[in-house]
Parts: sequence; C-alpha cells; structure tokens
Amino acid sequence: MLEIPWQALALGGTVLIAVSAGIHALLHLPDPRAAWGWIAVTLLFPVAGPVLYLLFGINRVKSRARQIATALPDELSPHAQADVRENPELRAQLSAHLSLIHTGDTVTQSPLLGGNRVRPLRNGEEAFPAMLAAIDAATESVALATYIFETNKVGRDVIQALERAKARGVDIRVLVDGIGELYSLPRAVRLLRRRGIRCARFHPPRVLPPALHINLRNHRKLLLVDGCIGFTGGMNIGSRHMVTENRRTTAADTHFEIAGPVLNQLATAFAADWYLATREVWSSPLWADDQPAAGASVCRVITDGPNEDLDHLRLVLQAAIVSARERVRIMTPYFLPPPELEAALLGAALRGVQVDIILPDHNNVRAVHYAAQHMLHRLLDRGINVWRQAPPFCHSKLFVIDEHYAMIGSANLDPRSLRLNFELGVEVYDTRFAERLHAIIDGAMDGGERWTAERLDARGPLRRVRDAACWLFSPYL
Repeated sequence: MLEIPWQALALGGTVLIAVSAGIHALLHLPDPRAAWGWIAVTLLFPVAGPVLYLLFGINRVKSRARQIATALPDELSPHAQADVRENPELRAQLSAHLSLIHTGDTVTQSPLLGGNRVRPLRNGEEAFPAMLAAIDAATESVALATYIFETNKVGRDVIQALERAKARGVDIRVLVDGIGELYSLPRAVRLLRRRGIRCARFHPPRVLPPALHINLRNHRKLLLVDGCIGFTGGMNIGSRHMVTENRRTTAADTHFEIAGPVLNQLATAFAADWYLATREVWSSPLWADDQPAAGASVCRVITDGPNEDLDHLRLVLQAAIVSARERVRIMTPYFLPPPELEAALLGAALRGVQVDIILPDHNNVRAVHYAAQHMLHRLLDRGINVWRQAPPFCHSKLFVIDEHYAMIGSANLDPRSLRLNFELGVEVYDTRFAERLHAIIDGAMDGGERWTAERLDARGPLRRVRDAACWLFSPYL
C-alpha cells in the first residue's frame, strides 16, 4: 500500500483550504475589488490568508441580524391606512415629486400619510420639558426606545416621570440598547426595574455564552404617548443635550414632536423592536384607530437595518438627491457617505444644484472626523460647500431638498448607521417645515466657516497620513 508522506498531506490540505477560502470570497463578496483582494491574500499566504479571511473577510452582520430579526407575528402587521394620494387635491400637490415618492413606495411598502404636525425642538432645553410633560399627561400608554439612557439629572427626571405614570396605572414599556446603556452608571434598566417599570435591553452583550458584539445596535429614538403624541430624532436621554450647562460632553441636537396619522407607523416600528428584544407582542388598542389630522405635513416612516430593511434609507436619500433642482442641505455629525451617496452628491453639484454639508468643527469621535477630512477634497473640487460648525459639538441630523422635502430621524451618513445599525427616518413633505429646517441650517452656517482646499492642503504630512489611515478603516467606524 502506497504511503503518502504527512508533509504532502499537510501541503494538500493547506492548498485546499486556501482555494476554498478564495472560492468563498468569489461567491459571497459583493464588491469585485474586495473579492480580488481576498482571493490574492488566501492564495499568496495559504496559511495566514484563510485565517485572516475567516476573521475579517466574512460578513457576519447578516447572519447575526437573522438571529435577532425573526418573523414578526401577524398582530404586528401595520394597520391599514389611506394613502394621502387618494385625495385628488393632495395628489396634485405632490405631482412634482412622484419619482421620489415612488422610490419610498417601493422600498417601504407603506402609504404616505397626510394631516401630520412636525415641530422641531432645539436641544434638551426644548425637547426634554416637552417629553416630560407628555409622560406626565399620559393616561393609557408610554413607549420609549433610546440608544443611550444616561442616569444623570435628565435621565433621573425621565425615570421619575415614568414612575409617576406607572403609579397612575399607565402601561409603560422602555427599550434601551444593550451597548448604549453602558454609557452611564448606574444602568438605566436596573433603576427602572427597581421601580417596577417594564423594560428590556436590545441585543445586550454577554459573557456566557460569549456575545461581545458592538454591531447591530438599535440606534432609534422614539417616545410615544397615548397614541396622540410622539417624539423622534437623534437625541438620546441624557444631560449631554443641555447646551446651556456647557459640559465637556455637550452635544447640541434637534429633536421633533409629531402628531397625526404617522404615529401609527412609528408605533409599528416600536412594536417590532419590542418583539425582537422580548418576544412579547405590544399592541395598544389606541393605535388601532385612525389618527385625526393634526397638521399639514405629509409623512412616512422608513425603517432601516441589517435585515430585510437594509439600504432603505440610502436608497431614498439617493433618490431625493437625484430629484433636487435647486439645493441639497445636509447637517450631520458623522459624514462618511457610501460611494453611491457620494456620487449622487457630486452629480447634483455638477448639474448646478447648490450642495451644502454642515459638519461639526470638533467631533466626539475623532477617527470619523479625521476620515471625513481625507475625502473632503474631492467634494470641494466639484463645487460642494462644506461648512465647519462652531462648538458646541452638533449631533443634529437634518436633510433638506429644495423647499419641499426633509428627512429627519436617527441615522448619520456613515457606514455604521447605513449598514450596521437599526435606524429610523421620517420623510416630511411640507414647505413650511422645510423652511424651518433651512433656518436652523442658515444659523449654523452664519456662525461657522467654510472648508477650503487651502485649509486641507495646509495639513502637515503626518496629519494627512493619520486622516488617510482612519479613512482606510471607515467601513468599520
């Protein structure tokens, strides 16, 4: 019997593993450049290459997302509502935006809803009193979801308001992200449970069995009270948003108070998140009835996440930029747009649309700030205006097209928000609302300074290398 030396077996096994890893990259990686890169690594380094590919090349986000996002029960299906376009007069008013609306139709499979009121709330000084007043007026239900729930003064005020509501017999549910909760001691969920308030953590890390994931975060912010008023935007629960206190960690922000039929879509989003975290169905009877008209805004909720909702926000934002005729204005704390959005912005500028991007002058996530600086030159070269907003650090997420369309919500324009997090946005078709957001952006630009090519070129070689290195890792920031 012919004996095969163990060295030959080891060599054959190594080659087989390397070729298998290369074939896996060929079949599963969506970007041909990434596929070529990993195929080369696995074949040139037949031992280390497959190990590196196993650790860093395989996309585990989707598989982990599937573990979280199981099929929702029928009770959580969206409540049927009449689309605003069933009204001939309102349909005529929206006729100029049909291509953008069609994108939202296709992506969300949800109706556009008229009769909403959306009110901006600047910083914690306006947002938290309104939210606390709504909780104190609650008679039936309070649903609260947040990424960060600090337990400083503002957080304690919210906990005390929830405790008072519970004492009145209000049904309360609080959902806190499992990583976002770690920003503060003592933990918010622990304090809430001590008071008998029903709460849950979304995808919390754990030691046994090991699950120390930092992706797949629920970054949505929602407060829904009695089926008649809601709050959403980018503001977490915490004193950091009280700008008059001038803290080192101060974060200016814009939140939004909402009333009207779109509350049903917001409630559906919360109910789905609550079910994913607890496997409990939250279905308040208050959400089953049609909401009365509260204003003139036409709205629709867009959910986004690394599950079946992947790329929803990116596709709608991209369609909105393509539809712009006069101006595109974006305010965001973290700006690392995917290539498709960057191309849409460059295309808008090249066809004569005014594009303004407002970024904080100083950022609380320095790596993202440095990575953004590396890519600014190609935006400036095509005529896009980039503004440096004066301190304090601004956490607002505003997106306005021309004089009629806005997107508000929790998402930043970076890979973490658009690929790795569960996010929520609200489309708003309303000229008056767009004017209010334009006024906020105008104020930021008046107090800020434009980025120039000369300023970018003035960076020293070490800073350029630093910025480029951070940009290289931008998909993971």
